[in-house]
Amino acid sequence: MTDQELIQELVKKQIISETDATKVLREAELAEVPAEEILYSKRLANEVSVAKIKSALTGAPYKKIDAAAIPAELLKLIPKDVSENYRVAPIEKKDNTLIVGMLRPDNERAQEALRFIAKRERVSLGVYIVTPSDLALVWRRYQPYKDEIASAIKELDVETDDRNIVLLDEGMHSAEDAPIIKIVASTLQHGVEMLASDIHIEPQRTYLRVRFRVDGELREVASIPSVLSQPVISRIKVLAKLRLDETRVPQDGRFRTMIAAREIDFRVATFPTPSGEKVALRVLDSSTGLKGLKEIGLSDYNFKFVDAAANAPFGMILISGPTGSGKSTTLYAVMQRLNTDEVNIVSLEDPVEYYMNGINQSQVRPEIGYTFASGLRQILRQDPDVIMVGEIRDEETASLSVNAALTGHVMLSTIHTNNAVGVIPRLVDLKVPPFLLASSLNLMLAQRLVGQLCPDCKKQEEAGPDLQKIIRSEIEELPEEIKIGVKKKFGENKYSVYHPSSGGKCPTCKGKGTKGRIAIFEVFRMTRELGDLIMSQFTEGKLWDEAHRQGMITLRQDGILKALEGKVLIEEVLRETE
Repeated sequence: MTDQELIQELVKKQIISETDATKVLREAELAEVPAEEILYSKRLANEVSVAKIKSALTGAPYKKIDAAAIPAELLKLIPKDVSENYRVAPIEKKDNTLIVGMLRPDNERAQEALRFIAKRERVSLGVYIVTPSDLALVWRRYQPYKDEIASAIKELDVETDDRNIVLLDEGMHSAEDAPIIKIVASTLQHGVEMLASDIHIEPQRTYLRVRFRVDGELREVASIPSVLSQPVISRIKVLAKLRLDETRVPQDGRFRTMIAAREIDFRVATFPTPSGEKVALRVLDSSTGLKGLKEIGLSDYNFKFVDAAANAPFGMILISGPTGSGKSTTLYAVMQRLNTDEVNIVSLEDPVEYYMNGINQSQVRPEIGYTFASGLRQILRQDPDVIMVGEIRDEETASLSVNAALTGHVMLSTIHTNNAVGVIPRLVDLKVPPFLLASSLNLMLAQRLVGQLCPDCKKQEEAGPDLQKIIRSEIEELPEEIKIGVKKKFGENKYSVYHPSSGGKCPTCKGKGTKGRIAIFEVFRMTRELGDLIMSQFTEGKLWDEAHRQGMITLRQDGILKALEGKVLIEEVLRETE
């Protein structure tokens, strides 16, 4: 297969024009490089299309390589210098056959090198055509530097698993302390088992109250004699490495432990009261707290907009909502989606909720002058691709965030507004020039958390007349493509909703009727029309008109759709979106 044959086939398939074909062949000849390289550098054809045409010309099948799945032992069969020089890579070894990928299977020198390797290993050869990008991913797997580091660490005999895990039963050998240690350990374990997001240990006048926040609601789970208040609080302070002799001012700390074979982080905050120190523990379970974009409640319709904004080369994604609406969870979901070896993600948080491998997380400390604004200036010197700032609270942070988005960074943050449309007026209030918003903002997302109906005890029933009227009204305002699908799925006249069954004996939800929470969303996109509107004397009414024009599903509409699907309680949706 010659360059001429390849280019002619591309012209025949109408992938490139005759004019481009002539230019490519001329440039390839002058530069003394394969015509493929000119095609890719000028973006005239994608690699897969070219690979499939080469497959048709040579008879070798095309294969997409999963570089991560290639065993390290297999890479040793073809050294990196041979792989790069001849543009070949091992893919897999089946029985007595070595399967390899080749950029040009008709390359005679590459064939000779592979025949030599096959003879040495006493195997036969199978050949696929692969793309340059896939080859480059395989070459990244050759990491002699990593091997050298691992060897040096082994020589030093250094423990590599340093996760600072504390043991809840540490100190149980002391007869005096054992009961207190057991009380604290049992409380924390029970909180994790109950899927509590927070544990409150609160000294009252006559007893020590223990409360769990489950699915957003606080409930008392135990009362402990007041004489044990100080020992219990002290035990928690010991775990979090807080000062035992300081009870007059609040303290913050955290610790990590193992519960039910899972690593659980506890963020600890003390607070002085007349009855003694109160302790609040935030339970940070990465197995439940770190979720993907689909898991947090984004519909397919909204997911495509969020995914497109996250994968844009630059621009801001701002998430709005009140305290406790799940904004941080959504930020972590976006960061997880972007978290690869090729992307440098740096975050400024207050505080760091979940530690995520591969992300450079930093906690602001306003008391020493390390604020979101000052930290953001430093982040820009860290060669970031993606920046996450926990919250835009002031004019300086807003200005720096916008400038970061304009200079080639993906910028993630939260802002306090009632809805997605309110983000724009809020940024203008923070003295961001309107003409910069059209260029820097990609997406505005608002959310609320509502209880998720228990799948095992929910029951379907026809909505009452008032609810029917509300549902029909909201469905009529949906984007046309969604409205057609909703009417086809749920009908046009009578709608059914779901409620927990009576009795309260469901073992799945322990009689609550709900199990966990799910977010409802509205997604407002930056469009050319919205940019023009921002540049004029916009009003909130005009912004809502633009949101309707671009097909935004409101918080209430998203909640009603989830209620029709039996995911949430419609009364809670209406209450949260009033």
